[in-house]
Amino acid sequence: MTTPHSPRRALRSVLAVLVLLLTGALLTVPTASARAGATAAVPAATLTEVTGFGANPSNLRMYVYAPAGVTAHPAVLVAAHWCGGSGPAMHSGTEYAQLADRHGFVIVYPSVTRSSKCFDVSSPQALRRGGGSDPVGVKSMIDWVAAAYSADTSRVFVTGISSGAMMTNVLLADYPDVFAAGAAFAGVPFGCFATTDGSEWNSACSGGTVIRTPQQWGDLVRGAHPGYTGPRPRVQLWHGTEDGVLRYPNFGEEIKQWTDVRGTGQSPAATDSPQSGWTRTRYGGTGDRAPVEAISLQGVGHDLYAWGMASRVLTFFGLDADGGPAPEPPAGACRVTVSTTAWNTGLTASVTLTNTGASTLNGWRLGFILPAGQTITNGWGATYAPASGTVTATNAPYNGTLAPNASVTVGYQANHTGDSAPPGSFTLDGTACTTG
Repeated sequence: MTTPHSPRRALRSVLAVLVLLLTGALLTVPTASARAGATAAVPAATLTEVTGFGANPSNLRMYVYAPAGVTAHPAVLVAAHWCGGSGPAMHSGTEYAQLADRHGFVIVYPSVTRSSKCFDVSSPQALRRGGGSDPVGVKSMIDWVAAAYSADTSRVFVTGISSGAMMTNVLLADYPDVFAAGAAFAGVPFGCFATTDGSEWNSACSGGTVIRTPQQWGDLVRGAHPGYTGPRPRVQLWHGTEDGVLRYPNFGEEIKQWTDVRGTGQSPAATDSPQSGWTRTRYGGTGDRAPVEAISLQGVGHDLYAWGMASRVLTFFGLDADGGPAPEPPAGACRVTVSTTAWNTGLTASVTLTNTGASTLNGWRLGFILPAGQTITNGWGATYAPASGTVTATNAPYNGTLAPNASVTVGYQANHTGDSAPPGSFTLDGTACTTG
């Protein structure tokens, strides 16, 4: 799988790289502290290779770009290259570095060393949190940058093209607590490229013939980090209708997957055309930072990335001037009220979930954290697992459909060791609910 740029852009990128190499400006020799993996920052305004950055089971190389005007506690952007590419090629072939100069964030460019120069988005190790392979190495890079620059770990983002887009989806699934948002250019859903024979290529997926329900796709994401009920990253998706490498049906399957994960429903909250030939749909909100945003490019092939698109990515991430517009409440929002009745060492809890969004819920998962010392002994209206700690309540067969403004009341009985308080917060399919 390759992501060839247009001949003119490719020639421009090659010439730019040659000029920079001749002037010695593209790469600098890592400092001693960088080679040792210490937390001293690498030199500013250069693309610098860092080694010894932490666990790296698949031998990725790490490149960092820190602008001269890097902000205090900067945001971090991971930019993943296409098959056959590299970190330096991603640096020179996109305008993220120029935007970092303007806005002060730090960029990590992971670089594949296996012969295909494709990210591992297929192996069982890559498709689970902490399983090994490329995602573990990228997570180590983020940790290194967070320490080196005292980065704001609530503002970590990822974007990628082709193979890098698939890695974007993998990272968002494996590490939902690490990334605030991601943008995938010409990718496929998480888990679509899975293989068990060691192959890096899945022809059924690339051909757009792997079709699943939203919940099936969403379950693959949830299975990458079992038991996680915290907030999920926002996702921006880009795809050309004439993509001959990763066929266009993958775009619709990605939308199914991430709208299910975010609990927004399948109906767009807004549809517009920001540029001729583009169709943009937003799910769960109508503004620039909706939970899911999808841009379809009519008549465009696999080589869809063009200069100017990165600025739209930054707007979606909120990394442009003044942090961008405020996030909108998701259209698939929810409200939870809860009350408990306690006695010596036991309690019962009554939980009412209301769908305050615009779309009908077809299946729901309510996440919450039990106070320390509480253990669920039985429940009604839902199945509860595990019995303590971070719990997920999954709908019963008879109450999984919840129309807009409709409510369902469930409950549980629990033992306690002194703290009989109700959970303090709830999430519906990974999206925070209002309480009270």
